[in-house]
Amino acid sequence: MTQLLAAVDLGSNSFRLVIGRIVESGDAVQIYPVDRLKETVRLAAGLRADKTLDAPTAAFALEVLRRFGERLRSFHPERVRAVATNTFRVARNVAEFLPQAEEALGFPIEVIAGREEARLIFAGVAHSLPPSVDKRLVVDIGGGSTEFIIGRRFEPELMESLYMGCVSFSRAHFPAGIVDAHTMKQAEMAARREIEVIAKQYRKAGWQEAYGSSGTAKALGAILTESGFSDQGITRRGLDKLKDRLIKAGTVERAQLAGIKPDRISVLPGGLAIMSAIFDELGIESMRTADGALRVGVLYDLAGRDSAFDKRDDTVRQFMSRYKTDKAQAARVRQTALELFRQLVPSPAPDQGELTRILGWAADLHEIGLSIAHNTYHKHTAYILEHADMPGFSRQDQSLLALLALSHQGKLAKLEELVAHEEQWIAILCLRLAAILYRRREDVGPLPIAVSLKGHSLIVKAAAAWMRAHPLTDFTLRAEESEWRKVGFTFELLEL
Repeated sequence: MTQLLAAVDLGSNSFRLVIGRIVESGDAVQIYPVDRLKETVRLAAGLRADKTLDAPTAAFALEVLRRFGERLRSFHPERVRAVATNTFRVARNVAEFLPQAEEALGFPIEVIAGREEARLIFAGVAHSLPPSVDKRLVVDIGGGSTEFIIGRRFEPELMESLYMGCVSFSRAHFPAGIVDAHTMKQAEMAARREIEVIAKQYRKAGWQEAYGSSGTAKALGAILTESGFSDQGITRRGLDKLKDRLIKAGTVERAQLAGIKPDRISVLPGGLAIMSAIFDELGIESMRTADGALRVGVLYDLAGRDSAFDKRDDTVRQFMSRYKTDKAQAARVRQTALELFRQLVPSPAPDQGELTRILGWAADLHEIGLSIAHNTYHKHTAYILEHADMPGFSRQDQSLLALLALSHQGKLAKLEELVAHEEQWIAILCLRLAAILYRRREDVGPLPIAVSLKGHSLIVKAAAAWMRAHPLTDFTLRAEESEWRKVGFTFELLEL
């Protein structure tokens, strides 16, 4: 049977959908594109001065997502991954827009952090290039942000995301499309101020090959070569010639450039200013373009989740090591929390299957806050999980991890507005019960409790003899009754 995966890239300039076919050869996985859709949405141009997305742009974005949704209608949810980038990160009304976008697409949308975007971009580029042991610099100028990655083979070593893109810069510095020497210089200086923060670190790390990915780099590469400004790829001399041509013509349209696509005309000046600043600040003389980008990286990351390797597992292992987690205790809590969840949700739906994975990771990481302080350590844990860079995890993933970690002890009432649906309450119950059972940090033998749910009634059945032998656990379990009552559940402890 043909295995198909789909990646949806909701960028600040364009929305893209790519469907790929998985071909496995031994331990290697190759993905061959079988269908592509692209629509220029200019989401970043729809941001008003107060950083809210305007209604016309939002409406057009939803139209595009409905079209993508029709193409994906037959796909299983676990074989589709939709990621949203900078404009979704910065828009103040994204909480209202995101549910509408997910309904239009028919699948969850992950708002990913800048460094997660950078990781996925590097994965996409690395899989599209010939194998090499050399260090590679990858630069991706998007509509609202620019990512910088240095890595070797498939592993990124240095990643940054800066808040500047071809749409936002063209809108800020060339609002009427007029290009002159002064405005171009101002735009370049604004970009250089952003880049200089990371320039020293990147120059010190070094690289042997430089690549530009996505629309701006590929557009510049095509224009420079087809206009005769460069023999191959993007060069410093070619960029200077292109700037001179634009300044003399006054607008992109009047410059009559070979190789430019119509959807690139309005955003070329901003992209050119950023690329010129990158060449100056990082000391680049030439850069090749790469076909792979974010959407390709998403496909390969999704293929990893579909197989034995999920990048998130690796991230969790690294966090457990970094924060000196008691691995034996984490394993006890994880095993019991998942067993209790299986009792309550024996046949999880696809979205609940993802919740099961998040619950397991939350159990692994629920004590990392102890590395900061024992007092209210669960709050420290939640803060780390919410705000740390966690490769492979979306912002929604991290928010749910933080919620579960925060709720594994303490008051429940404060969480009521944070819990999105009943299944999350079930996961919270399982993690709390597991933490209670292993408070002494030692094995308890066969699981001494069983759980069931009837409507909003939580029923915990426990062996009477075991409860008598563990009075602290008995006391703590009985205290749960008042906590769950505050959030609309009845909690009943039955001794058998």
